[in-house]
Amino acid sequence: QVQLVESGGGLVQAGDSLRLSCAASGRTSSSSAMGWFRQAPGKGREFVAAITWSGSSTYYADSVKGRFTISRDNAKNTLDLQMNSLKPEDTAVYYCAARAAGMMFPTFSESGFASWGQGTQVTVSS
Repeated sequence: QVQLVESGGGLVQAGDSLRLSCAASGRTSSSSAMGWFRQAPGKGREFVAAITWSGSSTYYADSVKGRFTISRDNAKNTLDLQMNSLKPEDTAVYYCAARAAGMMFPTFSESGFASWGQGTQVTVSS
């Protein structure tokens, strides 16, 4: 079982930046793809970004492409999400997720991820 803990959320103004981090512990495996999802009030959880196990390929939702950057450090078992030019519509709880060991490539569906963090709140005011 992999434990994931997110940090870095907060209240910012439109146009500001935030960096989310996710620390993995337990039965971690660098050979699993990871991703970020978010859930806005009254809405379902949606895909934000994902990264392959090696970090060589990244994937983004159209709504964040060009503004967010996902990265990982397998030596430190961490996953980051750099969020720039934040908009009020980015307000949500952000979740870190990891696929099962050996699943090296990401999926855009939350059902493809085996482990989840507890989430961190990001609020962007206009």
